[in-house]
Amino acid sequence: MSTLLFPEVLSRRSLGVALSPIAAAGQRAARLAAEGRSIIALTSGEPDFDTPQAIKDAAFAALAAGQTKYTPTAGTAALRRAVAEDYANRHGLDYESANVIVSNGGKQVIYLAFAAVLDDGDEVIVPAPYWPTFPDSVRVNGGVPAVVETWAADGFKLTAEALRRAITPRTKWLVLNSPGNPTGAVYDAGELAALADVLRAAPHVLVLWDELYEQIWFGAEPPAHLLKVAPDLRDRTLIVGGVSKTFAMTGWRIGWGIGPASLIHAFEAVQSQVSSGPSSVGQAAALAGLQGQSEGFVQHARGAYARRARKVVEGLGRVPGLAVTEPRGSFFAWVGVAGLLGRVRPDGRPLQTDGDVVDWLLEAEGVAVVRGAAYGLSPYFRLSFAASDAHIEEAVVRIGRAVDALATTPAVEAAA
Repeated sequence: MSTLLFPEVLSRRSLGVALSPIAAAGQRAARLAAEGRSIIALTSGEPDFDTPQAIKDAAFAALAAGQTKYTPTAGTAALRRAVAEDYANRHGLDYESANVIVSNGGKQVIYLAFAAVLDDGDEVIVPAPYWPTFPDSVRVNGGVPAVVETWAADGFKLTAEALRRAITPRTKWLVLNSPGNPTGAVYDAGELAALADVLRAAPHVLVLWDELYEQIWFGAEPPAHLLKVAPDLRDRTLIVGGVSKTFAMTGWRIGWGIGPASLIHAFEAVQSQVSSGPSSVGQAAALAGLQGQSEGFVQHARGAYARRARKVVEGLGRVPGLAVTEPRGSFFAWVGVAGLLGRVRPDGRPLQTDGDVVDWLLEAEGVAVVRGAAYGLSPYFRLSFAASDAHIEEAVVRIGRAVDALATTPAVEAAA
């Protein structure tokens, strides 16, 4: 016997959010693949590499040692200490364990940030294009996403002037993501310094610095870090990190937040009522990664992503009607499709939105990507190149064929 929940019994907050569009796109691709279609799914932000063996061995050892019980809500002492030491070694940032909380992935840290700080109607500045979790997590916690569009001319990065205009007395958080999802944008030191100047004039604004992709970068040097550029913002900055992308550990669900001890203590209280502590075995595995047992893997994966990024940029750059933004980090390509709008499918249907373009790529050639509208900016699509070189190369060929099949005018008009 099932119970039907009518919309009127659901909260306004729950009705204001939806299933992740990335998950929805992936599910559609999976259904078509189950039906026998040849599908190349480039929707998910998930490394195609397996978790390094040394990390898995640490998990096996933890199981053998009986580490299968509850851990402290904020994470094991060993992992919190290792996170703090990692940031000291790599960034020169001096944190104590009390400044660290370990959660069930970086996404939960973001939720905690908004749950612990926002009151109804408080605002969070979210640059677009954005990872869809940011605005929806704000909404489910009673806040208001203040979405600020960014532009190709600025590398899809928030400018100081745009930030200045967006700040109001109700602003509680600014979200910054570098390297970025979905564009692969990386803020340089000068850009961060300009944003910091604006923030100094607005001391009521906290900064959520999301660096889940911090070790996936393609320049000569690692990306600039906000707190190295502006150390005076430390007391109001939350760093969000984790092992999912760096060590191909998406399913292990271990992320962390680093920030002022008072903020972390509030997060711990919320987390104690939401999920308790994260997985004991997952934390043991993450600890092995941070202790340097898989540094060679990180270097190898970074090189592979850089190679795949070049394949995507060069390949799609030759497809008329597409405009590819060169990613500087992460493993996503942000592709403009304005040049395809108005063109017509063989069945006579015109492409009017980026959603239409995405649907055509999937229907015509079995390439699954995610529409730009899901990230708050159109007309674009996001392509994940966290896939094998062979799949990337084949996807580029298929996308080219799908575009070649489009007509510039409807068949009736052309005949006339």
